Amino acid sequence: MSALESKIDDLYRQPLDAFIESRTALAKTLSGDDAKQVRKLAKPTVVPWAVNQVYWRARPLFDDVMSTGGRLRKAQVAALEGRKADVRAASEEHRKAVAEAAREAVKLAEASGSQPSPDLVMRTFEALSLAAEPPDTPGRLTRPLQPSGFEALGGLKVKAAPGPSAAQTAAAKRASKKEEEARRKAEASQKKHDAEVKRAEAALERARERMARAQALLRETRNREP
Repeated sequence: MSALESKIDDLYRQPLDAFIESRTALAKTLSGDDAKQVRKLAKPTVVPWAVNQVYWRARPLFDDVMSTGGRLRKAQVAALEGRKADVRAASEEHRKAVAEAAREAVKLAEASGSQPSPDLVMRTFEALSLAAEPPDTPGRLTRPLQPSGFEALGGLKVKAAPGPSAAQTAAAKRASKKEEEARRKAEASQKKHDAEVKRAEAALERARERMARAQALLRETRNREP
């Protein structure tokens, strides 16, 4: 690490309210591109500054968050690709590490007179530790981060659900064929029934007509009798 990079690290390690003054003082000791680089350095807001302090002052807690986050990410990747992985255990391990680091971040911030949101601190730790590519310069965060969810696992080859076997496919075809045959038989039976009903109705109508003619003939015959 160059001397300038070490001095920049010192800026982010200092109390938050001293950042601007210290950045200006450092820039005055430099010239050219180095001075421009320092002047462009962004002052952190309180949440990322608190997370930075864990990196600088409680490194084991920060490293634990990053390592458990890496293991959780690997477990998620394995699960998405269809490999065996205990995502639940990895998630619980990571949750505990994040909670402990967040408590320390809030404690360090409060000691300096700042009160960051514990929820935002935890979210920043989660996002930082689950990122596909961790920052090149840890300890220099300038803004809160939000976990990006499964889209952060983009580019993975998600294992497709297994398709039906040949036997299952053949059985499905046979079942479909039987259903189609049963449907055709039911339609044919219904058509036959409808035709029989029509024939019966026609026969009944003819019988009624014959009966009407017979009754008319009977009345006519009786009327002719003396």
